[in-house]
Amino acid sequence: MKETNKEGSRKNIWYGTGRQRIEIPRTILKTRVQSNLLLRSLHICSIGYYPKAKDHYTYRKKGLPENFLFYCVDGHGWYKIGNQRYEVGPNEFFILPQNAEHAYGSSEEHPWSIYWIHFGGDALPELNEVHAIQQHFKPHRIKNNGDVIPLFTKIYKTLELGYSIDNLLFANMCLSHFLALFVYNSRHYAETGSDKMDCVDNAILYMQDHINENISLNELSALYNYSVSRFSNLFKQKTGYAPIDYFVQMKMQKACQQLNFTDRSVKDIAFSMGFDDPYYFSKRFRTIIGMSPKKYRTLNN
Repeated sequence: MKETNKEGSRKNIWYGTGRQRIEIPRTILKTRVQSNLLLRSLHICSIGYYPKAKDHYTYRKKGLPENFLFYCVDGHGWYKIGNQRYEVGPNEFFILPQNAEHAYGSSEEHPWSIYWIHFGGDALPELNEVHAIQQHFKPHRIKNNGDVIPLFTKIYKTLELGYSIDNLLFANMCLSHFLALFVYNSRHYAETGSDKMDCVDNAILYMQDHINENISLNELSALYNYSVSRFSNLFKQKTGYAPIDYFVQMKMQKACQQLNFTDRSVKDIAFSMGFDDPYYFSKRFRTIIGMSPKKYRTLNN
């Protein structure tokens, strides 16, 4: 049957010239994806590209059972989660979480061109609790040095070749990297003078630069003009750890490297990591690493 060229959305699917869309059949998701331990936790449900999507509009009262990553490369549009509306422009993306009422549509004057992926899996509820994911329920601008669209194209062309286990594994292994290019976009590109890191990222770099010293929570908080409680809450929200616990963990990682790559004594390593008491150092090492420094050196050399 010849595809209609009449543009517009019908039953939440956009029809127009140049569109690309692959919907993984439910039978494939059930028999080959959800039954596979490597794929069931996070996988692609559908994928597509809509160029200059005039009259594109969708409303879902109950949302979708999957998440939805939406990347605008040209033109403008908007979306709503509940009662909150956001505007979207070129080089911006957003994530719609599963089971959330939403609507979205392209601008009448400048219809957007969008790449999108629906992704689901058993890990989705836990993924949506990650702070970095939740931040991107709002639109964010991303840097793109040319690797985003080629990776999308690899995934799309692989799925066009059919649903062999190799094709499904390749496409869905690429999915994690594709998501990381957006969610952790700044980590994939060199920083520029205009880039701004938040206080937690800066604090971690400060810890790394002062790994051989002792840093107090008061000192860290004061560096970024936050109260101790506010800074601690921000740090734990982003990393899952209290600031000083994180710092000690970084110290133990450095200590492991010295145990692996040098012949320095445990006592000497403890002093170099800012510990006055080697016994206390060994106690913290055992708590974090799961064994004593001596046993770690024996097992890893």
